[in-house]
Amino acid sequence: MKVTASPEVGAFVREHGGRLFVWTDARRCCGGAMTFLSADSLPKDDRPFQQVDTDGFELWFAAGRALPPDELRLELKGRRHRHVEAYWEGCVFVR
Repeated sequence: MKVTASPEVGAFVREHGGRLFVWTDARRCCGGAMTFLSADSLPKDDRPFQQVDTDGFELWFAAGRALPPDELRLELKGRRHRHVEAYWEGCVFVR
């Protein structure tokens, strides 16, 4: 899996403990089930995470039932509440 992250993401993760956990999060909606990605400095308790090679910080990823993406893109978002958003092959949802 190729990880694309800006230098701002690396700095933010290091300022918040140096570890980033990314996992799939299935949600139901009126159109059926959708699976999104969630990211945080703390792991979701019930997920089996695997460490992914990245420069400058630790990245742990749990794909759930899906195969890992070819590319995982990480971006820093928010003005008041800064946080990392994860994108699966450039999308906010799992394809």
